Amino acid sequence: MYEKDTRTVMTLDAGGTNFVFSAIRGCEEVVTPVRLDAVTDNVDRCLEVLVDGFRQVKNALTEEPVAISFAFPGPADYEAGIIGDLPNFPCFRGGVAMGPYLSEVFQLPVYINNDGNLFAYGEALAGALPALNKALEEAGSTHRCKNLLGITLGTGFGAGVVLDGTLLKGDNGCGGDVWLMRNVFTPSIIAEENVSIRAVKRVYRELSGDTTPLEPKDIFEIADGTRPGDVAAAKESFRRLGVAAADAIAHALDIVDGLVVMGGGLSGASAYILPALTEALGPWLQMEPLDLTSEDGLRRFLEDRSELIPVPGTSRSVRYRKEKKTGITVSRLGTSKAVALGAYAYALSQIDQTNKSKY
Repeated sequence: MYEKDTRTVMTLDAGGTNFVFSAIRGCEEVVTPVRLDAVTDNVDRCLEVLVDGFRQVKNALTEEPVAISFAFPGPADYEAGIIGDLPNFPCFRGGVAMGPYLSEVFQLPVYINNDGNLFAYGEALAGALPALNKALEEAGSTHRCKNLLGITLGTGFGAGVVLDGTLLKGDNGCGGDVWLMRNVFTPSIIAEENVSIRAVKRVYRELSGDTTPLEPKDIFEIADGTRPGDVAAAKESFRRLGVAAADAIAHALDIVDGLVVMGGGLSGASAYILPALTEALGPWLQMEPLDLTSEDGLRRFLEDRSELIPVPGTSRSVRYRKEKKTGITVSRLGTSKAVALGAYAYALSQIDQTNKSKY
C-alpha cells in the first residue's frame, strides 16, 4: 500500500535493554539503525535517550521526516501518547506524556501503539495478507482475504486486528486484546498464563521434573531431539500452548473472520504449536481452519470450489462460494520488521486521514 510512498517516518524498536532507532520510506529502512541503551529507572534520562536516538536518525536523513511512530509496552493511553505504569519501566509510574513531549521537541506528529496492533497492521498491509491474496490470484481463485488477526507469542500473548485495511483500536485502546480471555485449562486465570514463555517453561518443568533453568529455545531443541531431555514433555509444552491459544483465537475469529498470523519469539516453535492450535480451533468455528505452513493446508485453502448459480428469470449467473475456510500461518516478515512496517503505515494512514478531513 505504501511501497512507493516518498514520505519518511522515524521509528523505534523499544526493548527493556536496548532502544533501536531507524527510519522507513516506501516500506524500506533508509538509515543504519541507531542502538542505545534503554533507561528504565529515570524518566528524564529515558527521554534524553529517546531524543538523542531520534535526533541521530534525523541527522542521517536527506529529507525531513513527516512523523515519528513506534510501539511501546502498555498499559498506556496510546491515543494521547501517554505511557502508564510498566513493570519493566518503573520510571513511567503515574503516567508520562511521551508522545506530546517528543512532538514538542521535533515538531512532528507522534504515533504510539502496542506491538500486537502494529504487528497485525504490518502483516495486513505488507506481509502475510497481500502475499496470500497474490497466491490466491495466481491459483485462479476468485476469493480474496480482507481481515487479519495477528498474534504475538512471547513474554505475553499479544494481538491486533485489521478489518479491511483499518486497524481496530477500540474506544479504550483495547481493541483486539486476547491475552485476558478465558484460560481453557484453568478458567479462573487469564489465557496468557498458558500462552507465554513462562507457560512453556512451567509446563515442561512440571511434566519432566527437570528443575534446570531452561528457555523455550532449549525446550524446542529437546523436542527436536538435538538436546538431551524429556522429548515428550517438551512437545507437550508447546502443544498445550497451542490448545490454550486456540481457545482465545476461536472467540476472536467468531467476530473477526480473517487470516491468523503468528509472530513473536515462540513462533519459532510453530511446528509443535500450529498442528495443535489448528486442530483445537476446528470444533468452534463456522470456517474450516487450515494450517498454511503445510503443503496440504495451503493447497486446500487456495483451491476454488465456487460455482456459478443462475439468477432466476434472467440469463445471468452469480458465483456461489459454499466453502468457508480460514488460514493460520506464521509471519514471513519477522516480528520486528512487521511491527516497524506497521508503525510506518499507521503514521501515514493517520496523516492521510487528518488531511482528508480538512477538505
